[in-house]
Amino acid sequence: MEWVSSNQVIPVITTGNNVLFSDLSLGKKLCLGFCYVQVFFFDFFVMKFVLLEFVVVLFVFVVLSKWVNGFEDLSVNDISELEGYGFSSTNPPLMVPLTLIQGADAKGAVCLDGSLPGYHWHRGYGSGANSWLVNLEGGGWCNNIRTCVFRIKSRRGSSARMEKEIPFTGILSNKSEENPGFSLNFTLILSDTNFFNWNRVKLRYCDGASFTGDSEDKAAKLQFRGQRIYLAGMEELMAKGMRHADQALLSGCSAGGLATILHCDEFRGLFPSTTKVKCLSDAGLFLDASDISGGRTLRDMFGGVVSLQVLSLVFCNAFGNVNSVHALDNFVASGSQKNLPLTCTNHLDPTSCFFPQNLIANIKTPLFLLNAAYDSWQVRVSLAPTSADPRGSWTECRNNISSCSASQIKFLQDFRNQMLNATKDFSVPEQNGLFINSCYTHCQSENPDTWFSDNSPHIHNKDNVVMQGIAQSVGD
Repeated sequence: MEWVSSNQVIPVITTGNNVLFSDLSLGKKLCLGFCYVQVFFFDFFVMKFVLLEFVVVLFVFVVLSKWVNGFEDLSVNDISELEGYGFSSTNPPLMVPLTLIQGADAKGAVCLDGSLPGYHWHRGYGSGANSWLVNLEGGGWCNNIRTCVFRIKSRRGSSARMEKEIPFTGILSNKSEENPGFSLNFTLILSDTNFFNWNRVKLRYCDGASFTGDSEDKAAKLQFRGQRIYLAGMEELMAKGMRHADQALLSGCSAGGLATILHCDEFRGLFPSTTKVKCLSDAGLFLDASDISGGRTLRDMFGGVVSLQVLSLVFCNAFGNVNSVHALDNFVASGSQKNLPLTCTNHLDPTSCFFPQNLIANIKTPLFLLNAAYDSWQVRVSLAPTSADPRGSWTECRNNISSCSASQIKFLQDFRNQMLNATKDFSVPEQNGLFINSCYTHCQSENPDTWFSDNSPHIHNKDNVVMQGIAQSVGD
């Protein structure tokens, strides 16, 4: 993660009451950061709401050896990124074993290669025994046969290649000192929202379409069954005791954050009205934005995902392999968009309905958005991909934000403004919340350094009493 810092002298960009320092450089060992933070809070118990919008000065000590490159695939073709964090040998993370969902194949709920889907579950206890946090794993997408075939050679497409156990960190940690998730509520009573002792589950991602696909390609021996994997996972967890939950939180990072948005209301529907249900999307606010060449790199990618996996076989059989996003956008047929929200598909094309900006305002279940305004994945893959930069003029900026020119920084700030504008309607209902900071990073809820530590972005809480970071803001 990188922080907005004060090492360069570049004019401040202002829009109304929103102030953002355009300097985005990162110190080698010590970073003095100025992070713009826009936060809406929602409370699991009191359903209160307030907007805090200001510039926060953070003195942040960043030891770079604690970081690894990336939190998920940097492109649909790259499955080899490192995903660990710098764990201390004296305080190792909880390792949680993989459980395969037996019998899921009989329901057609299988990974890309036909193998059984799986999950990791650490049982809750004490005050968290009847509280559930279900995390939908992220990890990019595959948008054509070639990239999906590539995925089956990895844990992203086959449970046979999944780790037998994984570390639970950040919001999934079992340590109270790393994962408190609580803060003072409006009545100044300590809220009992301690995620560390909840039932915490990670549903593994092996379909390549954010748990939405429901089709197949027999010739390529590919199963696109993300929707069925999601349903099989929920059925398994309900049988394990989630049906008795007093409160439940659906979360996910990146492609899992998008899946959280797509399935939020569906998740709410699993429980009786007496159960408190909310959703947290981390780094899932992918924007339908123009890249540096004026193209629509991410739209083209999402168009491929939707045409390959989400639309019905009727469409695929009628039109063959769809290479034209325009042909896809113009296609309308009954049942072809069944796994995308009807509130969107009743007036927009399927590809547009894979973009959160067209979905979030219509979600009925309380939703919290956690996102970096300068999302590092979107900058590298959507805004300034190598395909849109044949001369390599963005190479240094893409790899090191402190090397960006003034015009490049202005382009990134325009993207930041697009993100804030995309959340305006969403932020009106008091049940919703968001935490958007100006750090150059991607996922933040599962990283122990950004989730809850001295290095995490901190702001004054809604009562202006104490400084609090991401963990407390989400739990509040």
